[in-house]
Amino acid sequence: MAYPPGSEFDRIPPPDPFAYGFNEPIAVRVPPPPRRDRIWVHVVLLLLTVASTTFVGGCHYLSFDQAFDTAPPMSDQDGWAFILNIFSQPSFYLNGLWYSLTVLGILGCHEMGHYVACLRYGVDASRPYFLPAPLPLTGTLGAFIRIRSRIPSKVALFDIGIAGPIAGFVVAVPALFIGLSLSEVVRLPEDQSQLMSLGEPLLFRLASWLLFGDVAEGYSINMHPMAFAAWFGLLATALNLFPIAQLDGGHISYAVLGRRSLWITLAMVVVALGLTFLSSSWIAWTVMLLLMLVLVGPRHPPTLDDDTPLDRTRLWLALFALVMLIVCFTPAPIEPFVTGQ
Repeated sequence: MAYPPGSEFDRIPPPDPFAYGFNEPIAVRVPPPPRRDRIWVHVVLLLLTVASTTFVGGCHYLSFDQAFDTAPPMSDQDGWAFILNIFSQPSFYLNGLWYSLTVLGILGCHEMGHYVACLRYGVDASRPYFLPAPLPLTGTLGAFIRIRSRIPSKVALFDIGIAGPIAGFVVAVPALFIGLSLSEVVRLPEDQSQLMSLGEPLLFRLASWLLFGDVAEGYSINMHPMAFAAWFGLLATALNLFPIAQLDGGHISYAVLGRRSLWITLAMVVVALGLTFLSSSWIAWTVMLLLMLVLVGPRHPPTLDDDTPLDRTRLWLALFALVMLIVCFTPAPIEPFVTGQ
């Protein structure tokens, strides 16, 4: 029994049973075969996530269609009848696919980047698990894969860690420009008490400036659902690239710095706690982060080969990962709207 081709075990020569003068073969520990996934679990979670994100996407499209009008006319129907009538229309769910397919494409490519890299190095990993959630803005908590075997080397750890963010980023950037091209600049309503302000990552600001220039005061970009999905994809990329423990950024940090990455993890925990004072939207993420550190510890587990250093190309890719973190990060993701922003 052997790991898939390309694993570290393939490069180990078979033992010589008489190398030490014994007449009996040397006992060699055979690694267990990779475990099979329960495909139905992945399919059910994916379908539930498609449903939840499509529903949320339909709500986003309604908001986009109303163009900041917080009190649309109810015609002759009462409020509940009006809402039920909207939710019964097939167009509501078809329009929701603008958001759903985009956000699932970004998240799915991110996780498949990890998964394909695991296959490349013979690492036993699950297929992606998508997480549906009744959240009004996202409809999902993201996706993840489970790595069920030791990583063979720091080179493999680096490639597995960085493959996801790069794959998701490659999808999120064109989605951002396409989504913004479908958006429009509109005048803000007089009553802005029910509006929310989304923090703009540097990449989002650059894309909006290239497409719309400087937006005049009293106006704002009415985001198409595809643009919102890209915004969420950028935020998810930034969160995963935080160099903490076993996040993607933590894998990259350990591959580059080794055990010294522990100090980076501790410093970034302080940064995460500080962000909660800057914006309350960081509280939930920071709580989940601290829970992860309590359960798995702040130290990154070692690989089977921690001695082989990264080559120059991978060090440049590590710098690119830092650039991705910077251009996708926003210090205040979601805040009440304030005039003049």
